[in-house]
Amino acid sequence: MARRARLRLAGLPLHVIQRGNNKSDCFFHERDYLLFLHLLEELGSLFECSVHTYVLMTNHVHLLVTPERPEGISQMMKNLGRRYVQYINRAYKRTGCLWEGRFRSSIVDSEEYLMRCYRYIELNPVRAGIVRHPAQYAWSSYHANALGRSSNIVVPHAQYLALANSEAGRRLRYSELVDSALSSQELEEIRAAARGGYALGPRGFVSGIESALGRRATAKPCGRPKKQR
Repeated sequence: MARRARLRLAGLPLHVIQRGNNKSDCFFHERDYLLFLHLLEELGSLFECSVHTYVLMTNHVHLLVTPERPEGISQMMKNLGRRYVQYINRAYKRTGCLWEGRFRSSIVDSEEYLMRCYRYIELNPVRAGIVRHPAQYAWSSYHANALGRSSNIVVPHAQYLALANSEAGRRLRYSELVDSALSSQELEEIRAAARGGYALGPRGFVSGIESALGRRATAKPCGRPKKQR
């Protein structure tokens, strides 16, 4: 069966997930996280992809990225994956796959759903029970978005900048948003869109994506179609 083509449009953010093969670890030491972030900075700039949020978990990665060119995200992830795997195989004298196939992605409505993805990504370590608060986890963009730590990777999205008129105000407002938990419905919407490679947003946004790309951008309805009388 042919693989579904990804939904890609220049200027629209994508929630990207890359998992370790068979749920295995893809980070083993602090230097691995640092090298991955270095490559993310370098290749994001090279392929014109603005990284808004990220979290590096032990066996998977979440990114929220806006590509300036439709093919930019695929080029960035391809080169990032290849160079990181080469490093891991050399450093740990291993062979074989590190990643679980190709990355998953969903195109995100920037008006309503974008800040939910911001929070979803940076709250991953909390949901996993690793830390009680995202500030306690070293390998995420929360330190830049909420605490004001300087970052050469994180590029604030326009929706983030619209949270307040000042940098301090934005950090405070964003911290308040992160402290309010996402509902179970919001979590499942984000997960389902990423699993299926669908658009994440209201019906009007999804329809616009379908019109622009000429194909379905959401899951097919369950069950058999109704017969026409």
